[in-house]
Amino acid sequence: MNAKRTASMRDDRKVNVKVKLALLWVALMFLYIYNDVFSFFQPGHVAELVEGQLGGVEFTQTVLAAAAALMALPSIMVLLSLTLRARPNRLVNIIVGIFHVAVLVGTQFVGESGVWLYWRFYEVLEALFLVLIIWTAWTWPAVESVGQEPASRPTTT
Repeated sequence: MNAKRTASMRDDRKVNVKVKLALLWVALMFLYIYNDVFSFFQPGHVAELVEGQLGGVEFTQTVLAAAAALMALPSIMVLLSLTLRARPNRLVNIIVGIFHVAVLVGTQFVGESGVWLYWRFYEVLEALFLVLIIWTAWTWPAVESVGQEPASRPTTT
């Protein structure tokens, strides 16, 4: 048996920016989904949906197509975040993130009065994740130019 103990460090690798962005979009989708699912438990909510309206908003083909396109964006952003090159990736994440913030703010003035606490809780989380998406894309680290030596890392023995 080796009585000597050696100190070891845990491997804590940095997560790639593309993966961070994709995961943030996935998390945002889950928040959207759970927020809508929980709304089914509000008294009278399902009855209004069956009637084709909710909170005074009538569900027309146009409204539902727009909602489908809006909710498809996060799924598309998962793919784009993982596949686009850094420069367009950064730009698209910032633009779509800001667009979703605008939608979140805009929806505060449409629909039901007396919004339930769970709904506000999810909206705060959605806003937080959107800010994280925009911030992560905005602060995307620049790559050192070709020909420069990378900064050396201290070695541990």
